[in-house]
Amino acid sequence: MRTPVSLDKAYRLLNHGPVVLVTSAHGDARNVMAAAWSMPIDFSPPKVAVVVDARSYSRELIEASGTFALNVPCRQQIEAVLKAGTASGRDGDKFSLTGLRTFAGDHVAAPLIEGCIGWLECKVIPEAQIEKRYDLFIGEVVAAQADDRVFRDGRWDMTDDDLRTLHYLSGGTFFATGDAITV
Repeated sequence: MRTPVSLDKAYRLLNHGPVVLVTSAHGDARNVMAAAWSMPIDFSPPKVAVVVDARSYSRELIEASGTFALNVPCRQQIEAVLKAGTASGRDGDKFSLTGLRTFAGDHVAAPLIEGCIGWLECKVIPEAQIEKRYDLFIGEVVAAQADDRVFRDGRWDMTDDDLRTLHYLSGGTFFATGDAITV
C-alpha cells in the first residue's frame, strides 16, 4: 500500500542509488524514461538531481512543464525499465510499449507508475547553466510516497526479493539491492 513519506525523509528513497523511472507530462503529452543518474542533494527543502539528455523527449516535457516525478521501480519491473531506457518517446507511447500503468500524483502533472515502491513528485528549480552544460536538473521534492511493504518508519526493509530496487551497470545488466547489513 502507498503511504506518504515525510519530506524530511524523502532523500532516503534515493540515497542507496537505485535506477529510477522519470515521468513527465505537458498538455496531453507524457513520457517515461529510465535513469541511472539521480540522487538526493539536500534535506530541507528536499532536493534531488537527475540527468536528462538534451535530445530526449522527456527533457522537452520537463522544460515545458517545470515538473517531473521519480519513480523507484523494483525487480519485478526489470523488463519494463530496460524498455523505457532504450526506446524513444518520440516514436510512440512508451507506457503502452512497456506495459507500465500510471496513477495521478497530488502535486505535479507527471504520472506516477503503479508497481513501483517509491515515488517523488518534483518541481524544477531552474538552473539554466547546469541544465544546458551538464543535462542536470534539480528538483524540489514536493510530495513523496513509498510502498509500506518495503519502506516503513523512514527506512527500507527489502526482504522480498521481487521488491528489491535495481541498480544499472551497462549493456542490459542490473544488480538488485542485496541484504541489509547493520553494524
